[in-house]
Amino acid sequence: MSDTFPTSILGIDGHAHVFSRELDLTSARRYSPDYDATLAIYQDNLQRHGLSHGVLVQPSFLGSDNSYLLDALKQAPERLRGVVVVERDISRAQLAEMDRLGVVGIRLNLMGKALPDFSEPQWAVLFGHIAELDWHVELHRQVADIPALVRGLMPFGVKLVIDHFGRPDARLGLDQPGFRDMLELALSGQLWLKVSGIYRLEGNAPENLDFARAALPLLVQSFGAQRLVWGSDWPHTQHEKRVSYATVVEQLQALDCSAQLMRSMLIEAPQVLFDFAQAEA
Repeated sequence: MSDTFPTSILGIDGHAHVFSRELDLTSARRYSPDYDATLAIYQDNLQRHGLSHGVLVQPSFLGSDNSYLLDALKQAPERLRGVVVVERDISRAQLAEMDRLGVVGIRLNLMGKALPDFSEPQWAVLFGHIAELDWHVELHRQVADIPALVRGLMPFGVKLVIDHFGRPDARLGLDQPGFRDMLELALSGQLWLKVSGIYRLEGNAPENLDFARAALPLLVQSFGAQRLVWGSDWPHTQHEKRVSYATVVEQLQALDCSAQLMRSMLIEAPQVLFDFAQAEA
């Protein structure tokens, strides 16, 4: 690891959520939590599993009210980064304030939604702001639609991050629609991918893990190890009863990564993507 990387980073969880059941939930939600996922509980999970830093991603059921996430960032600014959900007409000043607090990207959670038309003028204004801030745009959608979304976003020159392996269907194998196209697009160097949410793939647990293990060498070849990051997806919404932080750490270990690839996914790649180096240099 380069001397510019602080030794205090033991490992970065690139995807987690914090929330309280008492928060106002968006009317368009697909899920309503009946428990609290607090920063204190999350930090305890990090410590228990030998990790030190985390990235908090705005959950879909809170819509574009990022106040709970931003409050969490204020509590541990040197160890946390944020990915928010915003309205297209958000001001540059509002984004700049989020940037000051440690936000590094916006999320487009398109699961169950109509695909956006990125040719609409408001998108160009928003992505212009995102590019100026050197943030990324995170995409959450099934893999069949990922290539079209990526092609629509690439002209804006922003970094693109694909959630949860691209949400493929493990039952359909590596040649399913969209997956090979995603790998080809990744050769551009503009795409990153989260090695996360294995339990969210469409299949049973053994099928999902088998798919992830078969896919990983192809992902390394196309994205490059320097653009793959791991995330716990804690607290595993909609899967809480059968998935824990220990479960996803075990799934990571079951991928049988080399020591260097593991180091890259847990430290080197996420440190660059989520801009931890600047805060601790």
